Amino acid sequence: MSTQCKKSAEVIVSDTQSEKDRTFSAQKLDPNYVAGFVDGEGCFCIGASKHTTMKRKVDLRPLFEIELRIDDREILERIQATIGCGSLYDLHYKRYDWAPHAKYKVGSVRDLCQFVIPFFDKHKLQGKKKDVYSLFRQACFMIKEKKHLTDEGFNAVLHIRDQMRAFSKKHYRNR
Repeated sequence: MSTQCKKSAEVIVSDTQSEKDRTFSAQKLDPNYVAGFVDGEGCFCIGASKHTTMKRKVDLRPLFEIELRIDDREILERIQATIGCGSLYDLHYKRYDWAPHAKYKVGSVRDLCQFVIPFFDKHKLQGKKKDVYSLFRQACFMIKEKKHLTDEGFNAVLHIRDQMRAFSKKHYRNR
């Protein structure tokens, strides 16, 4: 298994699973347990990053993530095996002197639409995250269908992103 490291000012990321080697040997979990776990610890978001070659200079990317302390990495491995896609990363927040973390991440639109969305359509979220998921799902399909490449679609995805943010801890009291 290859390990690649990316360094930034805040975090050192180690990709501990080769993209070519997508065998998930960890024991699967009860899917309803995973849904409940994601209700508490998961994150559905739409990232916007600068992209110099794009018309709008912005790239919109849907992401599903769970980040835990590294001593809980096994649970992320089992969630990955249960859902059937995604990557695991070890994170070391040297700048903040935090304990190491592990992150499970699915950023491929294809994987989100083929694995993650069907999983959560079948195994329903119960908390307020179900509303965030519903918006996320809508944005994923818009991006998959390339609707975000039009002015109207791009603005619609940004609007969905703003609606999703309204559910976050930082914005909750402003609703």
